[in-house]
Amino acid sequence: MGKIDDRIRELGLSLPPPRAPLANYLPARRVGNLVYTAGQVSGTAEREMKGKLGAELTVEQGREAARMCALNGLAALLTVVDSLDSVKQLVRVGAFINSAAGFNQQPMVANGASDLFAEIFGDAGKHARTAVGVNELPLGFAVEVELIAEV
Repeated sequence: MGKIDDRIRELGLSLPPPRAPLANYLPARRVGNLVYTAGQVSGTAEREMKGKLGAELTVEQGREAARMCALNGLAALLTVVDSLDSVKQLVRVGAFINSAAGFNQQPMVANGASDLFAEIFGDAGKHARTAVGVNELPLGFAVEVELIAEV
């Protein structure tokens, strides 16, 4: 177990098993010293968070969904690296929020993932980010997050 694993446990969290892809793609792909994850939805084997922000879900529920996506993203990273200690920094995060018409708090929802990455990795977890509202996400999930990490 590494330093990052210890930090995740200190936060009272654990990584889920990597989600099986919903279609024909890989959970993550390493290219040189960068790892790109596929979009990770707000669901695990135990729980799924689905619905539209601003209709069925609150911003706080959206933040929780984004945190779930972030943990799934770290699990996806582990499909191509041996340890999260090999992550030098997170470079970019993309957050897609299943939004009802008129909902404009996507950045606040995406902070669920961004804040968690900073809690886990410290300064190395700070990243460039895009947070966008979308009309639909696969299977009705509330949030989807992708990331690029330097290893």
